[in-house]
Amino acid sequence: MYLTYWGFTEKPFENTPDPRFLFKSPRHDEALMRMVYCIKERKGAAILTGEYGSGKTVLTRVLLKELMREEAKYKVALLVNPSFSSEDFLREIIFQLENKFSENGSKLNLIHSLNDILYRSVKENKNVVVIVDEAQAIQNNDMFEELRLLLNFQMNDRFLLTLLLVGQPELKVKIDTIPQLKQRLAIGYHLSGLDKEEVLSYINYRCSVAGRADELFSKEAVQLIADHTSGIPRKINTICELSLLQGMFENKTIIDANIVEKILGEVYV
Repeated sequence: MYLTYWGFTEKPFENTPDPRFLFKSPRHDEALMRMVYCIKERKGAAILTGEYGSGKTVLTRVLLKELMREEAKYKVALLVNPSFSSEDFLREIIFQLENKFSENGSKLNLIHSLNDILYRSVKENKNVVVIVDEAQAIQNNDMFEELRLLLNFQMNDRFLLTLLLVGQPELKVKIDTIPQLKQRLAIGYHLSGLDKEEVLSYINYRCSVAGRADELFSKEAVQLIADHTSGIPRKINTICELSLLQGMFENKTIIDANIVEKILGEVYV
């Protein structure tokens, strides 16, 4: 609706996990580096936590894109809805790794199938990666036990898969109560919000990806956005999106603090 008015080729502040729009703050870079390190060095398992909207999901999509660039080296399963039974969890992993659905297999048969996939991957010199997004949604310890048991697939000198758990801060709280799994997590990172200087860079970066190179938000407007969002990208996106719409209605040439104040008075972030 406002694309032509502001000179965009696409919407700059959509809350979708598009890797092109990932603004790599030092913390995002470090989080990505740790996950890549865990995978390439075959460390077994890692955990990435962060507040809702902090950029975890888009970071996993960037990681997935990087792994797919080296398709000859990796087999990847990405689970975005971890509220499975243990059998369906194994079925989904097998399906994503092999594009083959195991409809009626018993749990033992599913474990045997996964074992075959993992050892075949070793022969093919491929690293198997299982990413569980929104892992805080797991409700019972049986499922966490299933995750732990995945790490029992190993040879004398290496794990046969890498497990990445991604979720909101309560994920770490849950895992802290399961020492058998916590001890298996070799690497962890908590993704915090952007600082005030980074909020300006974030907004300008997303606008440039969407087709507008010059600064559109005044520094006073950005200061307000930073103060009211704690630097959480999802919240920033919501305010910026509505500000662009309001600015168009008022025939503005930039988004100033008055526009942002109006939006902050109408929405809860």
